[in-house]
Amino acid sequence: MSLRILLQENPRIIVLASGRHALVFRHNPSSVAVGLGGVLEAPGHQATIPKCAVGFTALEDYDLSSYRLIKASGIHGTLGLINVDADVYLCVISAAVKVATVRPDENVLKILSVDFYCLNSDDYDNEFGDGVSPYPDSYATDGEYTYGPGLDAHEAVINHPCLELQKILSGGTFYYSVDFDLTNRLQDRLSEDSAFDIDSLDGEFLWNAYMIDPLIRFRSRLSQQEKEALDDSRMLTSAIRGFVLTVTIAAASSPLKTLKSNYPSSLTILSRLSCRRAGTRFNSRGIDDDGNVANFVESETVFWHPSGLSFSYVQVRGSVPIFWEQTTGLLPNQQKIQITRSPEATQAAFDKHFEHLELAYGTVHILNLMSAVKPQEVELTKRYQHHIQHSSLNQTIGSGGMIENRLIQSQFDFHAETKGPAGYEAASMVRKLIQKRSDSFAYLLCDAVQESQYSGSGLPKPTLQESLVILQQEGIFRTNCLDCLDRTNLIQTIFSQMALELFLNHRSERATADFWMRHSSLWADNGDALSKIYAGTGALKSSFTRHGKMSLAGAIADARKSATRMYINNFADKGRQNTIDMLLGRLVEQRPVHLYDPINDYVNSELRQRMHEFSSSETIGIWAGTFNLNGKGSGVGEDLSAWLCPPVGSQRRDPDIIAVGFQEIVELSPQQVMSTDPVRRQGWEEAVRSTINSKTRYPLREEYVLLRSGQLVGAALIVLVKLSSLKKIKNVEGSVKKTGMSGMAGNKGAVAIRMDYANTRICLVTAHLAAGFANYEERNRDYRTISHGLRFQRNRTIDDHDAIIWLGDMNYRIGLSDDKVRRLIKMNDLESLYANDQLNLQMIAGRAFPFYSEARITFLPTYKYNNGTDEYDTSEKSRIPAWCDRILRKGSNLKQIDYAAAPLRFSDHRPVYATFECTVSNIDEHRKEALSSALYEKRKHDLAKPDANGEKTDEDLAGYDSIAAELPPASSDRRKWWLDNGLPARSQVRPPQHNMTLNPKRPSNPFSPTSEPDWVMVGRSQESRDPGSRNNTPPLPPARRGTQATMSPDGHTGASTSAKALFTNSDVASSRAFTSSLSPSTASDLRRKPAPPVPKKPALLSALSAGPDSPHRKSAVDSSIPQSTIHTTNSRPNVTSIPQPPSRRIGSEMTTLGVELDLSSPLLSAKTSSVSQGQRTPSAVQPPAIVPGKGKGGGHGRRDLLDGDDESARLIPSLQPSRPG
Repeated sequence: MSLRILLQENPRIIVLASGRHALVFRHNPSSVAVGLGGVLEAPGHQATIPKCAVGFTALEDYDLSSYRLIKASGIHGTLGLINVDADVYLCVISAAVKVATVRPDENVLKILSVDFYCLNSDDYDNEFGDGVSPYPDSYATDGEYTYGPGLDAHEAVINHPCLELQKILSGGTFYYSVDFDLTNRLQDRLSEDSAFDIDSLDGEFLWNAYMIDPLIRFRSRLSQQEKEALDDSRMLTSAIRGFVLTVTIAAASSPLKTLKSNYPSSLTILSRLSCRRAGTRFNSRGIDDDGNVANFVESETVFWHPSGLSFSYVQVRGSVPIFWEQTTGLLPNQQKIQITRSPEATQAAFDKHFEHLELAYGTVHILNLMSAVKPQEVELTKRYQHHIQHSSLNQTIGSGGMIENRLIQSQFDFHAETKGPAGYEAASMVRKLIQKRSDSFAYLLCDAVQESQYSGSGLPKPTLQESLVILQQEGIFRTNCLDCLDRTNLIQTIFSQMALELFLNHRSERATADFWMRHSSLWADNGDALSKIYAGTGALKSSFTRHGKMSLAGAIADARKSATRMYINNFADKGRQNTIDMLLGRLVEQRPVHLYDPINDYVNSELRQRMHEFSSSETIGIWAGTFNLNGKGSGVGEDLSAWLCPPVGSQRRDPDIIAVGFQEIVELSPQQVMSTDPVRRQGWEEAVRSTINSKTRYPLREEYVLLRSGQLVGAALIVLVKLSSLKKIKNVEGSVKKTGMSGMAGNKGAVAIRMDYANTRICLVTAHLAAGFANYEERNRDYRTISHGLRFQRNRTIDDHDAIIWLGDMNYRIGLSDDKVRRLIKMNDLESLYANDQLNLQMIAGRAFPFYSEARITFLPTYKYNNGTDEYDTSEKSRIPAWCDRILRKGSNLKQIDYAAAPLRFSDHRPVYATFECTVSNIDEHRKEALSSALYEKRKHDLAKPDANGEKTDEDLAGYDSIAAELPPASSDRRKWWLDNGLPARSQVRPPQHNMTLNPKRPSNPFSPTSEPDWVMVGRSQESRDPGSRNNTPPLPPARRGTQATMSPDGHTGASTSAKALFTNSDVASSRAFTSSLSPSTASDLRRKPAPPVPKKPALLSALSAGPDSPHRKSAVDSSIPQSTIHTTNSRPNVTSIPQPPSRRIGSEMTTLGVELDLSSPLLSAKTSSVSQGQRTPSAVQPPAIVPGKGKGGGHGRRDLLDGDDESARLIPSLQPSRPG
């Protein structure tokens, strides 16, 4: 699906549009400055996090009339957003070609060209044009980018900040798919529903993770309908780096002759390069502290047949997993290897690496191809072997009569083995070394099963195709040489061929020579592509891989590649490494783009706060029990009611869910551990169901029905629910995970069943962990394998649930001697026993079942009894009694009620049961959707309303509401909480003495160093004369509490020249009357002092202070302001707006807008002090009159802004300070 890009210039908005929807990007200049450590730091260490608003909407709801097309077609999706040099760029795929079809409707495309569009600047709109060719030469590398015809690097674009990123992304080494998750192997994605699920993408191979992560998070906040629409639009892409190619196998050359088909089959290689320790040859070596290794590649061979049969085989390569470096050099022997850490400091990272491999793939077989003669490679090999020997995975453990080891090593000196006359053909000798292990690892084999569905009207619906897994790959080969390029690729070709031969042998088929030639050619191309990424040139020995023999031309080509490698590694790799680090977001100054959706973020926040409006909760009961049957099938006929229906209080209701876990329902013989016999499980299902439904504790007890059951050889899980509860249960799934014999045998492992009960996710797991008194580390490892490796559909894990209950034979023992344990049992000292319980200790240490809880144990150890008795084991082995059978829980909505054992004696274990109360949530989806739509429309309308300045609210203000009723909302560049409604904040600061004021000589910045005091004493000022002044105007009297004042636009009180005509005769009379009432000295001062400045007061506050019906307000407006200058604004009715307000005289009748100020405030005193030192008023203006008011001392009673009858005080709820008492 081709997309379009549109641009609006002002404000700058970029739209990525499909046929029906639009993804809208708008840069926000109000970025956040943070320190490199994530906190505010000194200016020199700060970096900005660019912000960008994003929205996803239907095209019909978005007006594109003001936009112009940048590119009308040819856009294949976006790789994400990146911040470069404080600019934000949108990266889109502008050219791609299909290179592979893994299975039907699973297409892979190679990226040929990308473009970068700046969201906040138009400086680079025309930079990327015809100057750079979108179709690079097939042999071009990152450093050999092909420019347009007749242009060299200097004539092409050289100034664009993203040029190097464009070169590496357009180099033909990146691939993407919009049909399926390309980051996961076929075995891990068989049940995925979405091609772009945030939970299923493997971050280790997602190369645009840094750029696409903001968009993935944005997607996760959308509603389900919007998510589906965004996925269908194919706008978001996940890219891998490596090599992907499909070759078509004609029907005549197909190796599967028994499955007759006239359609061709396909053979595909997918090599995924890890981005965790990505880099070039000499800049990225060895391992890091997180266990990631350089040049780590997962290579998958996939064969698909038109019958629906699919084969997959995976192997990995990676640098030697220790801390080592290698310097560059122009001569072959100058590249010295240096091991940089001691063995003790390396072992932890080494173990992390292989524990990750074991969890992801199963047993790991290491094949080391390094030389046993070359001193530097010998040193690396010795250290490698040392860490393998000390690894916790390298333990031979006997379990159920079988030997298992999760980490195996083999040494194959490639150069020594191929030095003879046979040449590289001798490399096939490696087959004998790993043949048995290769057979045991097996491969993935699945078949497509078609299911026809019919609607209720009888009309056919589309045919569904599901993958039925026949066989799974249970281990992996990890191959390495020094660079993991040439030797490794040749050996991996042999491994791939061995796996295909094993698959064909199982079907009694043989491949043709044409098939093997295509297979070899694919692997040769794979080696060349991976070598170009890491070393800069194609792989050596590719001639032999491709043709099966080494020619003279191939040897010359290898020499040329070696020389080219040397040049690139010495002179070009540093720049390539810097570009890779920028792409992955690893540069020190880099910060990810902060992407937000103002409306949807607000809606989601409101929905969380108002959840009670569309959701409710109820409490259900869960009964869980576990029983190790010791292979005794005779127990089916026993009375199980003491366990399944234990006596409880009369007030206790029946459970809604019953989970029954069994272990060893069959004898775990070597013949049975590899297969599952369902007959025994079905017998126990019937026994459990009949026991529960026949034991009626209440007359109207409901019937229980079997919801689902699952089995793994001897372990089985049976879930029954009330008939009335079925309508609330959906999405029931089951899964199993083997842990016996390194994951190949089912004698140990787990069975899990999950469901959605209303809107609560519940997971039930029964497990049988490794046996043996001292094997607690093996049991811990089994838990991690099950917890990480057991997957449901859509790649859900056990931890992706709200309520989790584990029940089973955990096999943890009591770490005391047999005599002491039996003695403590006789004393009924369960506390001492539990203090030495292995599971208890491992949980406390955080090594197993983290964040799980277990109720207090009040029953005796459940293992091991003599069958049919209550006596512990008296056989020759004399097993130490232990609590092997346990029930654990996880989830804040789970409350455990009971935890006990039942007296059933036909096994050497005692069954255990627990009861729980589980709080489940019920969400009314229709009400939630209606509320969501209403909130969305309301927020959209609010943002569209103009503010006081007539402008629409910008998106940067969305979401900045008050976090509490008593607090103001956060401020922004255009909205300040202290200026809400046009009113200023009011200071409550008072001088320490009545004759003190703020020091005007202090700098305005309170943090500037100064020796000036905060407050200064105010004395009587002497007359200030100006010889050049023609007119002397008497100043105002000293500030007196209770007086009223008006303000001029410049903040000074008194009359100005422009206001002279506004004064009336009554004003003069009032002024004289007031002057005569003063003392002589005061009157003299009044004639000589300039008017003190008064802080500016907004018009709104001035008008409202007098009250709407105040005669002062009316007379002031009528007498002081010409009618032609008065108009009323639409946004604030009843408020007088004056374009250029005149200066105002002081006096209750003459106050222009009736502003009442406390002239004793420090601010006014400071202004008075500053004015007295040189400011004068025009002599033509008569002295302002001040008429005594009704307050104390003849002045007006002071009306404070905080008085209860003051309208203006109520307009700023966020500014209400505590009322003075």
